[in-house]
Amino acid sequence: MPKATAVWLVENTTLTFEQIGDFCGMHPLEVQGIADGEVAVGIIGQDPVACGQLVLEDIRHCENNAEARLQMTQDTEKFLISKTKAKGGRYTPVSRRQDKPDAVAWFVKYHPSIPDAQIIKLIGTTKNTINAVRNRTHWNSTNLKPKDPVLLGLCTQTRLDEAIAKFSKHETPDSDKKAI
Repeated sequence: MPKATAVWLVENTTLTFEQIGDFCGMHPLEVQGIADGEVAVGIIGQDPVACGQLVLEDIRHCENNAEARLQMTQDTEKFLISKTKAKGGRYTPVSRRQDKPDAVAWFVKYHPSIPDAQIIKLIGTTKNTINAVRNRTHWNSTNLKPKDPVLLGLCTQTRLDEAIAKFSKHETPDSDKKAI
């Protein structure tokens, strides 16, 4: 919480607005608004020293030197970097969920060589849905129309192109001919 950290630094240190803004990723005028009580009203300050974001000596050094900048501790940087790289399940809005069977129909029609596991990863559907569309037992199979999953907003063009390139069958014209 950068604002909570900025509130604590404004209340408990003599750092300049530029130093606090630079550390918290805020504009100096926003930090000045915090000091004036116009911004972040009601936010309780968070001690960056107790959280392990800063070292007290670094704060004291920056208070004495207005040109110095606060540096986040190495442990916190590693923690934040590892947190941002974690990937979870993608959320699909309710309005897009009915489009998934159409995207599955597109894969079944135009790229049948792509395995079910890859389709599941790309558009976030289930194996049961893929089998139902493929076997024409889906509850809405009469109304399904193959639609590009990129145009439906279910995956990106780059991920789709990578999957097609990786799993498409590379047949050469000579492989069908018998040796004479």
